[in-house]
Amino acid sequence: MEVAQLAVDTQNQPVLLLRPVRDDPRRGRLLPIWIGVQEATAILLAVDGSVPPRPMSYDLMVRLLEALDASVRQVAVTRLEEGTFFAEITLDTPAGARVIDARPSDSIALAVRAKAPIFVADDVFEAAAMAAEEQPARGTEDAEDEVARFSRFLETVDPDDFRG
Repeated sequence: MEVAQLAVDTQNQPVLLLRPVRDDPRRGRLLPIWIGVQEATAILLAVDGSVPPRPMSYDLMVRLLEALDASVRQVAVTRLEEGTFFAEITLDTPAGARVIDARPSDSIALAVRAKAPIFVADDVFEAAAMAAEEQPARGTEDAEDEVARFSRFLETVDPDDFRG
């Protein structure tokens, strides 16, 4: 899988859209995962190749793993229960592979930074994926418009809106 796009829904909630990589027979469908604003920002910055002046949490995680001679082998969205996605991060460590339970948004934010592959279980994809609308290839101008729209959303959001 790869990050196809970050968008906002009609209620201004960030939505991460994953799509199968080019040679995957599931290509042509998208997996929408609603995520938090902070996670969306972290993913957007990583996908765009932006380097913040200070490390974000996910940058710190990659640095910590490197300092411990470990790396992210892969992340996988493994199941969907009552509308909630679950994921796992597989680490390669000097002591062997380690699998860690995580939220998909955190897993994907880490995978993008670590340049690790993203997988989605077939049953999860079949249950939650939607057909991608046929549309012409998006040019740089369209992508920039989407980033600008998301940036405007981030400027207007109040962190208190997301407190439990």
